[in-house]
Amino acid sequence: MSGWLPVAPCTPRDCAGHRGARRGPLPAAVLLVAGSALTLLGVLCVPAVQLLGAAHRDRLIRRWAYTVVRAFGVRVLVTGERAEHSAGELVVANHISWLDIPLVAAVLPGRMLGKREIRGWPVLGPLASLGGTLFIERERLRALPDAVHAVAQALRSGSRVVVFPEGTTRCGRGPGGRFGPAVFQAAIDAGATVRPVRVSYRSTRRGPVGVDGAPTGPCGGPSADHSGHTGAVAFVGDDPLAASLWRVVTAAGLTAEIRLLPLIPADREPGRRALARAAQNAVASDSAKRPAVSVHQ
Repeated sequence: MSGWLPVAPCTPRDCAGHRGARRGPLPAAVLLVAGSALTLLGVLCVPAVQLLGAAHRDRLIRRWAYTVVRAFGVRVLVTGERAEHSAGELVVANHISWLDIPLVAAVLPGRMLGKREIRGWPVLGPLASLGGTLFIERERLRALPDAVHAVAQALRSGSRVVVFPEGTTRCGRGPGGRFGPAVFQAAIDAGATVRPVRVSYRSTRRGPVGVDGAPTGPCGGPSADHSGHTGAVAFVGDDPLAASLWRVVTAAGLTAEIRLLPLIPADREPGRRALARAAQNAVASDSAKRPAVSVHQ
């Protein structure tokens, strides 16, 4: 297995559990229908949204993405530096769940970098295509230069490009995965800035507690520890999407936090590997924690 196709040690059995308050089947089903309906609505509205000016389009996408996350029963907390848009910005974040995509879009809407298979997914595939997703062939190393070129072109055009450079999802516990350097070469080629973003999910313990019995896994802890970290949102390994959706809507008291870290100019580091390490260290570092600048409940 090459570094272009990394594999995380996290598995659904070991990492994707929830030890916290739970919703009953009926309210959970209502959230599932509401979140899915809003996602489908986004698919239907994309052609019309593309006709809007950039500022209005970004504002509408942020509002829609935030509403999708809330519709699935998850609160949103935004911390760190305010996200002033700069032309040609590469947003890089750790990757835990499918929820990361609307969560990042709620604050930093941009063109996503995704694997080619997503194009054929129901609902999400058409939405990704219409939203300007840059699809890449992750299985073919020879396709890597074309992917780097496509990202660099998008950055040069002034687009914001959103990437999860770990190349796979992890449960969110432990130090996280290595950031692949390839996409950072695109930032260097385009003279772009890099915006590191840290994504995390917490569970507020309140009311009756239901325990999954999920064991301590290879990623560094049980499904919910004393700090409130929850594995309910983790979408790892061969976890079916339907199972992940149901786990999220049945887990009460979930909060998604997106932490905006200082921009890194692409020319600040001596090369793509050093730039990738700088972004990875910024996302993983405990010193990245800052007071909240805005909270959405």
